Amino acid sequence: MGKKVLFFGDVGIDDTIALIYARLTDKIDIVGIVADYGNAPKIETIRNVRYLLQSVGREDIKVFGGAEHPMTSEAPTFYPEIHGPFGLGPIEPGLEIEKLENFFEVIHLIEKYKNELIIVNTGRLTSLATLFLLYEEMMRNVHSYYIMGGAFLYPGNVSPVAEANFYGDPIAANVVMRYAKGGSIFPLNVTQNAIVTPEMTNYIHYKGKTKFLKPLLDYYFFQFYQKKVPGIKGSPVHDALTLMAVIQNDMFTYYQSAVVINTANAARGQSIADFRMTYTPELFDGRPKHRIAIDLNYERFYTDFMSVMTGEQFYY
Repeated sequence: MGKKVLFFGDVGIDDTIALIYARLTDKIDIVGIVADYGNAPKIETIRNVRYLLQSVGREDIKVFGGAEHPMTSEAPTFYPEIHGPFGLGPIEPGLEIEKLENFFEVIHLIEKYKNELIIVNTGRLTSLATLFLLYEEMMRNVHSYYIMGGAFLYPGNVSPVAEANFYGDPIAANVVMRYAKGGSIFPLNVTQNAIVTPEMTNYIHYKGKTKFLKPLLDYYFFQFYQKKVPGIKGSPVHDALTLMAVIQNDMFTYYQSAVVINTANAARGQSIADFRMTYTPELFDGRPKHRIAIDLNYERFYTDFMSVMTGEQFYY
């Protein structure tokens, strides 16, 4: 079996691509999914996860209901223009809401897979932050954290300086940056370059390993990215790249620094690290250092993504 992963996501298009990738490789074993608000309301996210698991015959995977609102106490902002009215582009799940596992049952997973469980968080960090606030000692049993979020010395996607996950709940992001140890952050610096072109999408669809990828990525690209990002050649799969990093560490160049998230006004959600050449880097009130991915080897991404998604060996 592959590496044990507890997945936190606001399951929209690119979260779904990540879960498809996990299903098609034997190197990752998803042992639970926490469904949060984010791309769509929590109730739709839950429905999306149930629909996907039912469609691929993996209803054995536990689904936990996560956060509905950010720690800022604001009403969350959703993005139907990006991820569609239900969060899955053109797909309408059409399932009834079923009983969920109690969120705090994730503690049993952490105990069960002590020191080997990897948490991958591709949405807002509210639920993960809650675990640190309530169970700091228990969270030390988590092996490592892979977090999609931030934009370091790089343009944001919801403001000039901020990426959506950190912007959506900067308080929760700060909690995680303060208490998580063994964290790796995958910001827009690298995820925006994880491009899947329409030609790649068509070939994956032709190989027939998944029925979801083409309608999702066609919607993502033609309905949003092509219209909003000048010159972009395909859809960036932010969340899939973060999950891929669990088993493809060498795809990235990393920098290490403590991280703080701005919570104020125009700079809300801005991710700050110390990139200076200095013997005394800023520790931001004694926070642990995290690995920050700052560069992506696209050739390696392409080779691995296409090989897993098609079932045949690809070379760039």
